[in-house]
Amino acid sequence: MIQREVTITNSTGLHARPATIIIQKANTFKSSLWVEKEDRRVNAKSLLGVLSLGIVKGMTITLIADGNDEAEALEGLATLIDSGFAE
Repeated sequence: MIQREVTITNSTGLHARPATIIIQKANTFKSSLWVEKEDRRVNAKSLLGVLSLGIVKGMTITLIADGNDEAEALEGLATLIDSGFAE
């Protein structure tokens, strides 16, 4: 299991569109993926889970991956978030 902290930089945080993009990306990997904010951890492949965290611009979250392609999965999600979802 590996993890990495990322800061949300897009102006609207993880509302429906960027959350959907994260879920779509997460589902391309076989590893188990989670998003953690403070003391809450949710499945990164669950739209309702990700939206329930209420993540806004400037928040730092932790991405966690566990599985055969965990390094690739973590890098893929972190790169996507760092890109700001082209907003």
